[in-house]
Amino acid sequence: MKTINKLVSALLLFVISFAYAEEIPPAPASAARGTGGGGPGAPASPIDMYVYLLGIVAIAFIIYYTKNTKA
Repeated sequence: MKTINKLVSALLLFVISFAYAEEIPPAPASAARGTGGGGPGAPASPIDMYVYLLGIVAIAFIIYYTKNTKA
């Protein structure tokens, strides 16, 4: 019975992830023709400033939990 619950939960998570997926908006007509002003592009995400820090923290967590679970 536990296997069925896990499979149903995974399927439900998979379906819900598609239900909340963000659609990509179409390009404006001026950008499609190649005319008009060229901007700097899309603004950077706030998380982009911390990618290296988040990577270091992730590696630290992996090391910490592997050392603690080596019983």
